[in-house]
Amino acid sequence: MSTQNLVTPSADGIAASARAAKKGKGLPPVHKWNPPFCGDLDMRIARDGTWFYLGTPIGRFELVRLFSSILRKDGDDYFLVTPVEKVGITVDDAPFVAVDFTAEGSGEAQLLTFHTHVGDTAVAGPDHPIRVTRDPETGEPSPYVLVRANLEALIDRKSFYRLVDIGTHHDGWFGLWSSGEFFRIIPSDELPEG
Repeated sequence: MSTQNLVTPSADGIAASARAAKKGKGLPPVHKWNPPFCGDLDMRIARDGTWFYLGTPIGRFELVRLFSSILRKDGDDYFLVTPVEKVGITVDDAPFVAVDFTAEGSGEAQLLTFHTHVGDTAVAGPDHPIRVTRDPETGEPSPYVLVRANLEALIDRKSFYRLVDIGTHHDGWFGLWSSGEFFRIIPSDELPEG
């Protein structure tokens, strides 16, 4: 069989398929699509949220937003999915970065609304939990919020510092309230005296 007839996935082809599939203002129903796997694409999302194609940053926000709208995570792998194709991409950490948040209310009634670098919003709560991992060697925290279907945003440093400023102690933990849920950051007894 000749390999000359095989089509290699390309960013332009994926973008065209995504534009054709996009209907209305909401996100496409990528969770319902089950196209064949067409291989891996040389596309990477860096830890800071920068999207790269063939080693070069993608400079057009509209194109990054389009790709982000067809992103799906299956198991530990990330894919761009259209009704006709599914291609693998590399994600260094989380696919999104939460670059800001707003806080309304206080205590258990507080609502934390996160805003990502690609225009998504998520109100932290049962459907959008906050989690914090700590580097086993340095102890440095990496905070995340679930944005949509298995896709998290790394909360940027400035936002995390602001979150710590409004954090509180509850049941032996220092953390945050949002939508009636308490999200743990660090055990209270591990906080430095200050």
